[in-house]
Amino acid sequence: MSSEAISHTGTTTAQYAELIDSARALVAGESDLVANAANLSALVYHALPQLNWVGFYLFDGTELVVGPFQGQPACVRIPLDRGVCGAAARTRTTQRIADVHAVPDHIACDAASRSELVVPLIRDEELIGVFDLDSPVTDRFTEDDQHGLETIARILVESLAA
Repeated sequence: MSSEAISHTGTTTAQYAELIDSARALVAGESDLVANAANLSALVYHALPQLNWVGFYLFDGTELVVGPFQGQPACVRIPLDRGVCGAAARTRTTQRIADVHAVPDHIACDAASRSELVVPLIRDEELIGVFDLDSPVTDRFTEDDQHGLETIARILVESLAA
């Protein structure tokens, strides 16, 4: 299945509604985590402006391991006690960071990254991994971005139950 490009016109709410509809259509009828994560990372990477990395880190029971993504090569393993991804996984709360250089234990996989949003992926109270987005722009992610991307993360998690 191919996906049409997301419009960059209209309100942020309208753009996210379109992106969310595309995400639902993309995973419809598929329950494979890797396949759906690969397609969703590509969809979001190409739909949203000012991103330099979009992808997933999957929890292996001990640490986060890089999964499907779009962007420059990434750190392969992230312990739960380090970085923004580790904090999202450990606390099970979304981390929206305006300036990653202000985070003392930030893990710089790409020196161009300035801001980050990380959404934990939780199913039946179990950590699956995190949905990670980086931007070369400081303070790139808004509350609207957070809500829209949390919805896309839920779409991925719900697809696994199919």
